[in-house]
Amino acid sequence: MSIDILVVEDEPSILDSLDFILNRAGWNIKAVTDGEAAIQAVAEHRPKVLVLDVMLPKKSGFEVLKHLRSQAQTRDLPILLLTAKGQQQDRKTAEELGASGFVTKPYSNSEVVDAVRQLMEQAAA
Repeated sequence: MSIDILVVEDEPSILDSLDFILNRAGWNIKAVTDGEAAIQAVAEHRPKVLVLDVMLPKKSGFEVLKHLRSQAQTRDLPILLLTAKGQQQDRKTAEELGASGFVTKPYSNSEVVDAVRQLMEQAAA
């Protein structure tokens, strides 16, 4: 079964929330909870969009982003990065590494859905 969105988030309450709002918006979701699993899941499932937390066990979101941008088959994968409030340096690093979008926690449900919808439209173009 193909998936629309791979969510990489290690905080159970945030993961549940993302799963709920993205499913409700009509997308097929798969979730993993660490950076190494994210790289494996992207290769295995070929999601249309990746929603990636920065603070993760095993490999950080930045390490995952850097790895995916270095691979020909995932160079253009739309990646939405999630980070904690007030981390201006994180946003700068994310942009330098090639993140497609950026949402700061805490975020509103509509903010995440709108950001993912924009990346889905990019992916389809």
